Amino acid sequence: MQDVLAEWRPVVDDAIKELLPRHIDEPYLSDFFGDPSYRYHPEAMQAALADPIWELLDRGGKRWRAVLFLVAVEAFGDDPEEYLSYACVPEILHNGTIIVDDVEDEARKRRGDPALHHGHGTDIALNAGNAMYFVPLKVIARNSADLSAERKLAAYEMLTHELNRTHLGQGMDIRWHNQKEVVVDEQQYFEMCACKTGCLARIVTRLAAIVTGQSEAVEEQIARYAEDMSIAFQIGDDILDVEHTLDQSGDFGKEFGNDIREGKKTLMVIHAAENAPPERVARLEELLWADDNTDEEILKAIDIMQSTGSIEFARETAHDLASSARDHLDGLDLDPEAADHLRAFTRFVVERQV
Repeated sequence: MQDVLAEWRPVVDDAIKELLPRHIDEPYLSDFFGDPSYRYHPEAMQAALADPIWELLDRGGKRWRAVLFLVAVEAFGDDPEEYLSYACVPEILHNGTIIVDDVEDEARKRRGDPALHHGHGTDIALNAGNAMYFVPLKVIARNSADLSAERKLAAYEMLTHELNRTHLGQGMDIRWHNQKEVVVDEQQYFEMCACKTGCLARIVTRLAAIVTGQSEAVEEQIARYAEDMSIAFQIGDDILDVEHTLDQSGDFGKEFGNDIREGKKTLMVIHAAENAPPERVARLEELLWADDNTDEEILKAIDIMQSTGSIEFARETAHDLASSARDHLDGLDLDPEAADHLRAFTRFVVERQV
């Protein structure tokens, strides 16, 4: 899987540059956004949009959502090179959500460096993040790959539906970590992930199905694959935060105990709250609710989760979801080699180390 990602990432970055160039000038602004009513100010657009966006993109990220789109297109029997611009849609959307998410979570770091709102200001970060929700729509508007009017409309309607659900998931997550008590259950956690993380993955595979002209039944089937895989990814991400905290590793690009500092109600926290003695649950809630934590307090919160087997429970759940995702590919008429890559993605999201 790493080889597939390494092969496609530079190609994806070049395609992103076509939509969001590193350097903005008046010809680009007029071509992409339309002629100005009066006069554009490229220098302002450079500082407020291009610079922060590319600073984030240059920090890393595997571009796996974009690559997954291209692999899905290949699985449906089409040439992925013809749809490179569409691969940018989920990737730009994802990075936009990261910027806004970091502001909402008051995150300090992202991919090893200060979160964008610390370096550029909250106003610029929010504007750049929000712009990244809309710029990808220009791919469809400019009718890349000569989509029919029906397919363009289907793509617009799908994106509108999924992006609305994304904000449902984010809303649930925000509400939960703004409450001291752990009041949610596993099914509600899965729904939050299905919305917050799952919708972006569903966009990836549904868009691939739409642009290649698949039936609604096929579109829904591969969307279920993506949703299960993305929930497994989110759980794996939460486990990594704990594991890298225990290792005190700086390679993960986040702070020590990031999720605990933010008071996140992860699957591990929910499982521990359901299985630990009441006094230990109360202590875990206090630690998650604290304005700040010492390293010792963070390790104490992890100890409570370890004592209930919550980390291993989460790991097993992630593997079960990855297996379920692979099952959703059965019965679809897919190119065999590309289908193997789709299955490999489900293993990558739960076995990755960074």
